Amino acid sequence: MGKPTVHDIAKEAGVSLATVDRVLNSRPGVREKTVRRVQTAVQTLGYVRDLTAANLSRKREYRFVFVLPQGAGQFVETLRAALLEAGEAHAADRMAVEIISTPMHDAHVVADLLNSLGPKLYSGVAVLAQETPAVRDAIRHLKETGLPVVTLVSDIPSSDRDHFVGIDNVAAGRTAAVLMGRFLGGFTGKILISASSMLARDSIERRLGFDNVMAERFGNIQVLPSLELRDQPARMMKIVKSVLQSDPSIAGVYSLGPINEAFLAALRASGRLDDLVVITHELTPITRTGLLADEIDAVITQNVGHLVRSAMRILRAKCDGRRIIESQERIRTDIIIKENLP
Repeated sequence: MGKPTVHDIAKEAGVSLATVDRVLNSRPGVREKTVRRVQTAVQTLGYVRDLTAANLSRKREYRFVFVLPQGAGQFVETLRAALLEAGEAHAADRMAVEIISTPMHDAHVVADLLNSLGPKLYSGVAVLAQETPAVRDAIRHLKETGLPVVTLVSDIPSSDRDHFVGIDNVAAGRTAAVLMGRFLGGFTGKILISASSMLARDSIERRLGFDNVMAERFGNIQVLPSLELRDQPARMMKIVKSVLQSDPSIAGVYSLGPINEAFLAALRASGRLDDLVVITHELTPITRTGLLADEIDAVITQNVGHLVRSAMRILRAKCDGRRIIESQERIRTDIIIKENLP
């Protein structure tokens, strides 16, 4: 016997094909008693709906918008490239991807942009932004309009977003601490911590995980307060170079986000790179170069292709009212050193 069809459901329930279509698509105009009969027929026959075929037959299109920070470095550029590739790959499935850039450190502009979106324009929204009250409220507004929303890389859980797509950032910070402690091999010294902004939850969570492990296992190492460098090259050069040159007891540098060219240049200008253990996040052309040159000891990263595909799958599942397969959407944390560079 072949797979059951809508014709089989109509026959089993004793209703018309039009009624079956209304029930399967949750449209009004069907009595509750009839809805139950159709649902019972679906369960009895073991009917599994082909949502892709159903959406194609209705000419349904999914238009997903990804809101990403502008000028946030090579990691976001890698994310953009993966999004464009995924958009082309899924064009046949009637899934379109649009990317909108927003200022990196202007939460009000981000919030205004989010507030301008709506279900008449898009099917779902993915957001990579700092966690501020304005952004949180804007995401809540999108949810109230009926749009599914996911956060990328850095979570904003207080916004009631549907799902977070990214690694466990507390665990990533703990991983960085274990690597730092072991690389230093019992050395007593200080760790310099840098971040673009401590308004980003991924940086906050990584710092939390790092501090916890350092306190638990490496009490001989002092972790310094976080330096917020705000992606300003001149600021990076001045502060990082000055701090490293003025304090020879600094033995390691942990960047809570991806190191960019300006930060790496500041490390070089300090004249201390040969004496430091350097750990950062995200595999980019710059961090790859740093690994190959023995300027960076380890990179903790996540697969951007998986990030993008997961976000699109989750948004589509929310649009279709389907269950999310959690194991499929769990983003793995990878540790990259020079010897295992892909």
